Amino acid sequence: MSGALARWALPLSMFLGSFAWSFVHVSLPFYVERLSTFDPATTLRWTGWILGISPLVTVVTAPVSGRLAGNRDPKRAFVWTQGLQGAGFILMAFAQSLPAIFFARFLLGAMGAVSTFAFIMAGRSGGDVRREVSEIQLGMTLGQVLGPAAGALTAARLGFRLSFLLSAAMLGVCSLLVGWAVPAGRGRAAARPRAGTTSIRELSTVCLVILGCLTQVFFLTAILPQVLPRLGVPRESMLEVGGLVLLADGLAMALGSMAAPRVAEALGDRRAVGWLLTGSSVCLAALALAANVWMFVVLRFAQVLCIAPVFPLAVGAIAHRASGETIGFLNSARIGAQFLGPVFATTLLVWAPPSSVELVLAAVGLVLAASIFRSQMQARPGATP
Repeated sequence: MSGALARWALPLSMFLGSFAWSFVHVSLPFYVERLSTFDPATTLRWTGWILGISPLVTVVTAPVSGRLAGNRDPKRAFVWTQGLQGAGFILMAFAQSLPAIFFARFLLGAMGAVSTFAFIMAGRSGGDVRREVSEIQLGMTLGQVLGPAAGALTAARLGFRLSFLLSAAMLGVCSLLVGWAVPAGRGRAAARPRAGTTSIRELSTVCLVILGCLTQVFFLTAILPQVLPRLGVPRESMLEVGGLVLLADGLAMALGSMAAPRVAEALGDRRAVGWLLTGSSVCLAALALAANVWMFVVLRFAQVLCIAPVFPLAVGAIAHRASGETIGFLNSARIGAQFLGPVFATTLLVWAPPSSVELVLAAVGLVLAASIFRSQMQARPGATP
């Protein structure tokens, strides 16, 4: 196989895998509503847990799978995990009740996160690690940008079950592509990081920043069926409009991630993270005042644009000296936000108005930003969060 194909196979696979997940994710709350035989409050709680159970379980499995793959061949782990996730999507397609969907999502989370294996493979490729990690991140972000709108239109026009089966086929292609085109990996002994280069305190701080900032991104999908009517969107148009809202989210994430290096050069890593969290929280609070869907989309775009650079800035400070297990913990924080966001939002929404979700998350973000600014004053110049 050509060197160019081997180089781009992994980013392409991450794009297609991310596309497949977001392709289904956008329509899942509406699918839950259609299948539910419970009252609206109970259905809302089920929605949060169905969306959140996969990342919750992966929070536990990601460090374990990262450690195991770090000692063995991460390529083999990637291929098997991606293939099994495709089987999990097939189970979702034929689920006939909310507990059955919940079980399928639980199994998907137990299989782990393929992004952990992808980052380990990039670190052991022998090439430019920073470039390869950036390409993987770009592939994932593009998948998140393009998946929601395509998934919403497919589910609306062809049905939920077919959209799930199409996603399963995409994940199968990802598994085959990496198995054929990506060179075999190596165990940790071939590329062992220096011991003690990442302290527990540093790792915990970065994980807390990742969890706090990404919760502000991942809360919205689960409550779109409750938010859109407040903005004047007719019920028959909610699925398509929801896909466009998430398309704007993905575009803002892509632009913000690409801007991260320049933001860091202008402000410094720690200061940039603090100000970006502040800007995101202010925009998030303003969402509660949005009077129509267009104002909501503009404010949400600005909010995600602010928060998107935080992840690469926080992780970039330690990724180059992190072991496979450490990368697994960082992925756990990212995935944990995917659990915390929808579960928190749907739980709060049971007894409070939608605006309360935005206001509480904005307040948490401001507290976290204040903590970063305070620690910056106590730390030496140039320290990272």
